[in-house]
Amino acid sequence: MLKHHNDTPLAPKRTVVLGAAGFIGQTLANRLSTAGVDLVSLAKQDLDLETPTAATQLTELLHTEDTLVFISAKAPVRDVSMLTANLRMAETVVAAVSRQAVAHVIYVSSDAVYHDSTEPLAEDSPTAPGSLHGVMHLARELALTQSLAVPIGILRPTLIYGVNDPHNGYGPNRFRRLVEQGQSITLFGEGEENRDHILVDDVAELLQRMMFHRSEGVLNAATGHVTSFRTIAETIVNFGDTSVEINGSPRNGPMPHNGFRAFDPAVTAAAFPDFRYTSLKEGLTQVNQQASEA
Repeated sequence: MLKHHNDTPLAPKRTVVLGAAGFIGQTLANRLSTAGVDLVSLAKQDLDLETPTAATQLTELLHTEDTLVFISAKAPVRDVSMLTANLRMAETVVAAVSRQAVAHVIYVSSDAVYHDSTEPLAEDSPTAPGSLHGVMHLARELALTQSLAVPIGILRPTLIYGVNDPHNGYGPNRFRRLVEQGQSITLFGEGEENRDHILVDDVAELLQRMMFHRSEGVLNAATGHVTSFRTIAETIVNFGDTSVEINGSPRNGPMPHNGFRAFDPAVTAAAFPDFRYTSLKEGLTQVNQQASEA
């Protein structure tokens, strides 16, 4: 599912990152800067992809040998207004690259594009999103792949965690902050859902590898291991104030993804044999240490 146009890793002539101020974007930009990559980091204040002039601005900025990394998004998508805004952003990117072709485009999508399954998901699993968020990402994937005649790599991460996550979503990021504040953790149900979680640094590394190999096609960013939210909460509590309580709560509505969302990491192993995902225990330990040093 992933084709390398560069058998030997080679840094792009220049990389343009859309969404460089976000959680993934900042991590990637820091990594690329450390690696000495010629980088143009663009946040919303630099280029608002929703404005009428954005396509022209981006067209004028791009060069033929650029790698364009498209991360910008309003997420998670909760309503039609947010869906429309995200599609407008994709329209800007398509218009700009149609006018000024680049060497490579990488889009950061989401595992939300997949239909639920009782078996581990793979890159060729059916894409039938059950949420507006998943619809948005799938629509943007199709807009890029069906409109542009350049190599396009698509990375579909599962749940991402890391010390600087701004969303405070249910899971490792929120649990850690609650423990730091000495507040109890309230689980959905009994926290029995089993999900895969990936460290943001691993996402950034996979993006860099896709850039350097000029990879085309789809790659899931998921470790291949699932853990319950209760186990995650217990692990994080053990890092800090062990008097913090972990409480269950009645569920409102069905359990997301039927309580199970696993992945087969075989494509990652085939594409990048020397890459190793950070285990959840190792990643949580790393994030806890980073947070304590901040």
